[in-house]
Amino acid sequence: MIFTRGLAALILTLFISVSLHAEFLYKDDVVHNDLFAEQIESYGAELYAKTGVSLYLVMLRDLDANQTIADLEKSLAGELHEPFVVLTFVELQKKVDILARPLSLYKDFDKQQVLSPNASFAAALISAVMFGRSVSDYKEMLSHYGGTILPVLAEKAKGPDIVKKYAVAMYNGYADIADQIAATRNVELSASAGNAGKIFLDLLRLVFYGIILYALIIYIRNKLGKRKKTDEQ
Repeated sequence: MIFTRGLAALILTLFISVSLHAEFLYKDDVVHNDLFAEQIESYGAELYAKTGVSLYLVMLRDLDANQTIADLEKSLAGELHEPFVVLTFVELQKKVDILARPLSLYKDFDKQQVLSPNASFAAALISAVMFGRSVSDYKEMLSHYGGTILPVLAEKAKGPDIVKKYAVAMYNGYADIADQIAATRNVELSASAGNAGKIFLDLLRLVFYGIILYALIIYIRNKLGKRKKTDEQ
């Protein structure tokens, strides 16, 4: 899978249990990996030191009975000190969300972009053409792209690669949010995803562009084929 090519250093020891004390990796019932935890802790600690904003990552296997992700976030908010951002992933329910407090903190990063299911404008365009039902739908779909979590989670994986996929997706999202917050505060993070993260995202975008191009070719070929049959009749 393409996600195994990027962030190799992050997932080399994926099956090592987390033993270090985690602060910014607030809860992890999914990945359980020392190297992943170290990367998150490094990112979070530097962001906090330079901006005063705490960015937490919460990864749960599932929610409690009758609990919603909003209920979970409300509970977490009661445990944390502002200003903070919480990136939450619930594996079995395939849900991802971002909570920020105070509300003004949402201005420091683009939540809709981070959580967009489309990695590129071209992917957003295809989604709009295929699934848009109105002009407002088209505008909404085309206005948000560059997603760094959902496009990775949408990738197919089997066996141990599933956990690798989760690790890469959540690391990408965490890094994206941290970098955006840092940029709005005019600071630079040495822990920035920079090289490894951007290489991975570039590879991901290449895959999506290829899929999009292939879909367009098939669509055009089918249209031309139908038109040719109509003309022959």
